[in-house]
Amino acid sequence: MDYDTLDRLLRPGTPPGAPRAGVTGALEDIARGKRELRAVHHPLGFLCLPLVRDGARGVCVHLFGTGVPADPTAAPMHAHSWELRSYVLFGRVGNLPVTVTDETRTPTHRIFEVFSSPSGVDELRPTSRLVHCAPGPPASSGSGETYSLPAGEFHATVVTRGQPAATLVLGRSLPGHTDLSLGPLHGRGHRTVRRLCGAEDTERTVRTALRRIHAEQRE
Repeated sequence: MDYDTLDRLLRPGTPPGAPRAGVTGALEDIARGKRELRAVHHPLGFLCLPLVRDGARGVCVHLFGTGVPADPTAAPMHAHSWELRSYVLFGRVGNLPVTVTDETRTPTHRIFEVFSSPSGVDELRPTSRLVHCAPGPPASSGSGETYSLPAGEFHATVVTRGQPAATLVLGRSLPGHTDLSLGPLHGRGHRTVRRLCGAEDTERTVRTALRRIHAEQRE
């Protein structure tokens, strides 16, 4: 499995189940312990499996509804420095677009820059930029559907609490963009940590996800 193969499988005209079949082998290797890959506990409350890193490009599987709590200091509305395409492996995933305009008289939020280190620490630094944000309306995607998001566009991912869902995410970093989040007007800089899950927890979680993926393939 590589980025280019999955990129082709996500193009229009490809059978809707093809991306799901394309990632299954990589997940089975993790579930059986043949590939040592630990899930990452994301501060926004999901698990991330970083499957491919290829220069500015990457492939991850995001697992929602696994009981992982979100960091209460993490800001759900954010903008990536990379463009993404997200294919729903199972369940339903909502994307809430957020319109952000510069506003100094009656702002609602302050822009924070997010600096991620290889150690898993995300440092959020407040900027002088004050904005007004207007969320919505959300768009929901179900199993077998794909949605895209340009770099620099603010959004929030919305998944019904306790409802399992998973997405296959292809990302490509673009020069000139910075990871951003919307924070409180008088918020201070702070850090969040992306913790690694244990090997057994990762394998058990991936096995559970695979059962749901195989169920989707049979339908």
